[in-house]
Amino acid sequence: MKNTFRLSRPLNLLLAALTYILGASVPAYLGIPIQIIPFVLGLASVLFSQASMALLGEVFRPHNEPLVDDETPQQKETLRNNMLYVSIGMIATIAFIAFIIYINSILTLSSFLFFLSSVLLALAYAIPPVRLMDRGFGELILAAHIAYVVPTIGFLLQAGENHRLLFVLATPLIALGLAYFLILNFVTFQTDQKYQRGTLLRRLTWEHAVPLHHSLIVFAYVIYALAPMLGFSFNLIWPAFLTLPFAVFQIFQLSAITNGSTPNWKLLTSTALAVFGLTTYFLTLTFWLR
Repeated sequence: MKNTFRLSRPLNLLLAALTYILGASVPAYLGIPIQIIPFVLGLASVLFSQASMALLGEVFRPHNEPLVDDETPQQKETLRNNMLYVSIGMIATIAFIAFIIYINSILTLSSFLFFLSSVLLALAYAIPPVRLMDRGFGELILAAHIAYVVPTIGFLLQAGENHRLLFVLATPLIALGLAYFLILNFVTFQTDQKYQRGTLLRRLTWEHAVPLHHSLIVFAYVIYALAPMLGFSFNLIWPAFLTLPFAVFQIFQLSAITNGSTPNWKLLTSTALAVFGLTTYFLTLTFWLR
């Protein structure tokens, strides 16, 4: 079970939980009382969806790639089967949760479509012949799922219908999330080259990926800066800029590595994780406090 948990990508689950809470906090700011049971059920469903996405990605990994270090063929097959059964159970549980919400007259058409989108993205990300994680789209799917689909589910289960404020909040988060997952590509680049994995970085090459990374971060903060022009108070958005120094440091680190400096991958990945995670946290805290 330890290997299954590790391969479920706990950090991605943490990020999904953060963005879900952000989505659920916006209705509270809009004056809609929070409903605890839909909140808990929705949180469970998005975590199951995110975990099944990661586990199915490992289940259908090519057989020449190891799942864990120093594994025997028998251990590998057992682990693969366990992850498959766990993933099927999670998807079935998501369907059951959606049914429970439906019979309690909380599941609107919009929320049902996002529940369905969450599961379909997980399947399209991991399962052949689509398997977008091997086509250079895996990182975008992860970013879109965690930063947009997940918080929208949290919002819809409380508010019932969408609101453009959520879109303004989520769009920059998608950019920051994609920048984070692109950083992870840099860290695993040599291994990805060895096994010929179709990551976004390998599709783009370093020459194009580095400017894209920088542009994604700049884009995110520009959108937040433009929020007042879209009719939203800057008092709601300004906490996102508390992570701007980390974002600048992130750009600086990757630029230095590109120019030949010795990479400190742990520091770089921690910085990228902090930019995405803390931005989400600060925005969430703002909405809960207001």
